[in-house]
Amino acid sequence: MVQVKGGRPAARVAMLRSVQARGGTGVEGLPIGEVAARSGIATSAIRYYERRGLIGRPARRNGRRVFDESVVDQLDLIALAKRAGFTVAEIKELQGGFSRPTPPGERWRSLARAKSAELERRVAEAHRMQGVLRAVMRCRCPTLADCVRSMRARRASRRRP
Repeated sequence: MVQVKGGRPAARVAMLRSVQARGGTGVEGLPIGEVAARSGIATSAIRYYERRGLIGRPARRNGRRVFDESVVDQLDLIALAKRAGFTVAEIKELQGGFSRPTPPGERWRSLARAKSAELERRVAEAHRMQGVLRAVMRCRCPTLADCVRSMRARRASRRRP
């Protein structure tokens, strides 16, 4: 995909210019397609985030969703949190799981510490998995039963002091 200034895909920029040319200022609200074009998030994901309570329910005009422009900022926050590895539940906590006066920086730090510890556990587990895979790739046993016994013996020898 062609990138333009600011790292935005060219198609997204063209769509945004088209919206602006049609007078899409947000005064009357943004249809979901315009929100998707501005945020780079699929309409299906926007509806999902609405159902999960990450963004507010929009007004309806002629049966169609019409969003306030502020939803684009909310979706950018969601995208940032997802890139950091946060789940939908964690993002919801970031948005409203703290007492009202808790500043955003403290919210990020609190959740980031927990996410960082989780990632360290996952990395350690991945290293253990790699070790097992390396061991089975070295296996020259004639049967799977022999392989299992050999692995069990190796594991037991490592546990002994």
